[in-house]
Amino acid sequence: MLQASFAFRAVEPQQRLPVSLGAVTRWLEKCFTMPMRAIWTGSIAFGLVNVPVKAYGATEDHDIDLHQVHDKDGGRIRYERRCEVCGKKIAYKDLDKAYEDGDRSIVLTDEDMDALPANKGREIEVVQFVPAGQVDPLMLEKSYYLQPDSQSPKAYELLRRTLQDTEKLAVVRFALRQKTRLGILRVRSKVMVLQAVMWSDELRDAEAVAAEKLPRISEQELKMSAALVDQYSSDFTPDEFQDDYQVQLQALIEAKIEQGEDLDTEATFGSQDQGSESGEVIDLMEALKRSIDGRNAKAPAKAAKDGKASAAKKPAKKPAKKPAKKPAKKTAAAKKPATKKAAAKEASSSLHKKKASGSGKKSA
Repeated sequence: MLQASFAFRAVEPQQRLPVSLGAVTRWLEKCFTMPMRAIWTGSIAFGLVNVPVKAYGATEDHDIDLHQVHDKDGGRIRYERRCEVCGKKIAYKDLDKAYEDGDRSIVLTDEDMDALPANKGREIEVVQFVPAGQVDPLMLEKSYYLQPDSQSPKAYELLRRTLQDTEKLAVVRFALRQKTRLGILRVRSKVMVLQAVMWSDELRDAEAVAAEKLPRISEQELKMSAALVDQYSSDFTPDEFQDDYQVQLQALIEAKIEQGEDLDTEATFGSQDQGSESGEVIDLMEALKRSIDGRNAKAPAKAAKDGKASAAKKPAKKPAKKPAKKPAKKTAAAKKPATKKAAAKEASSSLHKKKASGSGKKSA
């Protein structure tokens, strides 16, 4: 059983603070987060205007890094580049590319690849401007932030403002990593974004997987389906969603560090009910109706929760204003206690008189 623990020196030399591996990892990532590194340097060619820029990756993978090990002894699995002819391990610098032409391999060296004219360009060439709705999202690929790379960023700002004001996308061509690519320029916040676009022949035809005969949909089914869509409609807020798998994987790793091979997954994640309902839809109308009813049942609970949250946010001064708005009720409310006090006083006086009368008879 392999366990990992770390110890850091506290204020006193002899004190040590044991912490989990997960906590150390998160602390190190927070302290030593590296700034973004430019992956490409060139310029945007916009007519006769030249805009020097640096490109940075606009996205990053948040998945937890895992590697493969042998299940018997935990040994790390390594993949090596070995030649099928001589059997030797080959360094990356000694690799070439090849094209299989039947029984022959046509070897292309680095010098051959560098000789391609399209691979030598360091420009993002603007070829046209199009409405944003004309670019199929299915064609969009990786995105890059573009940063101005000159002492005077006026040309960069001019192009950014032009794209923003005209609400159009700039279609561009550029070369990156030994490939010529199609792309678009658009605006995000105060920067321009270069987004790679697939070539038209790389997009498969959707008709290849479409149903040969479309089923008949009734007006009532469309109406109920639209009602269900309306209940689920809201503004897209990506911060409300999280990668549950990565969160659970992190919890699993930290639990395994603390408990080792004695890990109880049911205690960590709770019992998992698989559910007895089949995924097959038998009655479409009944499924739509139950979905709408279930959504309506959740609405009051959500509204009550939102109401409590908004009530908690109200300032404390508001309840004090209510008596001032209804003076008549306040007067009536003030009179009621006085009436009760008077009745109590009369009852007390009558009780004292009876006691006094009783004591007089006894003494007689």
